[in-house]
Formats: sequence, structure tokens, C-alpha cells
Amino acid sequence: MRTGSEPATARSPLRLRFWLSLWGLLWAGFGVTAFALIGRPGWAAACGVLFLVVLADMVTVLRRLRQGPHWQPGRDVPPYEPDHRGTPPGGRSSP
Repeated sequence: MRTGSEPATARSPLRLRFWLSLWGLLWAGFGVTAFALIGRPGWAAACGVLFLVVLADMVTVLRRLRQGPHWQPGRDVPPYEPDHRGTPPGGRSSP
């Protein structure tokens, strides 16, 4: 059931992001090496930039995983009630 508060209560699958980052890190490293060996410096540089972006994402994911359940609540934690910002019950203010 949709509550309308999905963007505010979304939970990121951090472990999945970690494994996908690791996979991307391996492929980007392979791309840098392969393109450097065959003499394609432009593609090697592009793979190097991708390597740095993926590495930054992995560092962020690891930091959030180590921060614990504040960043990654379990399934037993109910969604947060959305902030209605002073709107009366029923959702609409009078014109």
C-alpha cells in the first residue's frame, strides 16, 4: 500500500550497492589496464575516471554500513510518518 511518503522513507540496499561497486571497480581497473596496454590512452583515462567515481561510491557505502541501523534500518523498523508541515488533517488547507 502506498502512503505518499516513499521518498522520505526509502531504504537503500547498501550491501547490494557494495557488491555492485566492487564489480564496477574490478571492471574499471581491468579497463584501465587493458586500454593502457593496447595504446588507447583516451579510453584508459575514461576508465580511470570511472574507477575513481566507483571508488568514491564504495567508500560512501562502507561508511554508511559502519554507521549502523540509523542509516540502514531493518525490516522491523516501521516507515516514518511524513511531515505534513502544518496542514490540517485531511491533507488540504482551505483556499
